[in-house]
Amino acid sequence: MQKYKTPDIIKQKGDLNALRSQKRNEVYLILDNIRSMYNVGAIFRTADAARVERLYLCGITATPPRKEIEKTALKTINEVPWEHVDKTIDIVRKLKNNGVQIVALEQTDQSIDYRKFKFEKPVAIILGHETIGVDDDVLSKSDAVVDIPMYGIANSLNVSVATGIILYHLI
Repeated sequence: MQKYKTPDIIKQKGDLNALRSQKRNEVYLILDNIRSMYNVGAIFRTADAARVERLYLCGITATPPRKEIEKTALKTINEVPWEHVDKTIDIVRKLKNNGVQIVALEQTDQSIDYRKFKFEKPVAIILGHETIGVDDDVLSKSDAVVDIPMYGIANSLNVSVATGIILYHLI
């Protein structure tokens, strides 16, 4: 077994302009007041890897250019379509009106294990603030709420890790 080096991986991808023009997955990410710029950057990187349609940075969620975001995004900021929205609820309503399934990733008394839920594309996943989660008003407008089971002593996963799990489940 031989581990690939970065030039080998880049070569395997082929023409980057052709890659950029390929259809994206019908998945939107809505970041509801994510406070850590490092988490925002990591989510950009994962969104690029999964070729999400668009990233919505809402409320206090920091936007590029910021060195803290760029540090973990590793050159993916210009590869993922994104926009800032002042109020998360506004983009939730807009996407919902356009036929997008709205699913919050949150722990509630009505959450469904993400592995048992039937996602329908196009779908938007709402990811909440690191300590207070998804805003209650936003939760109430969601079509469903899913969670990731926790089997250890930790109560939750880092938001960027949870994003990776849910995205790769979807694609």
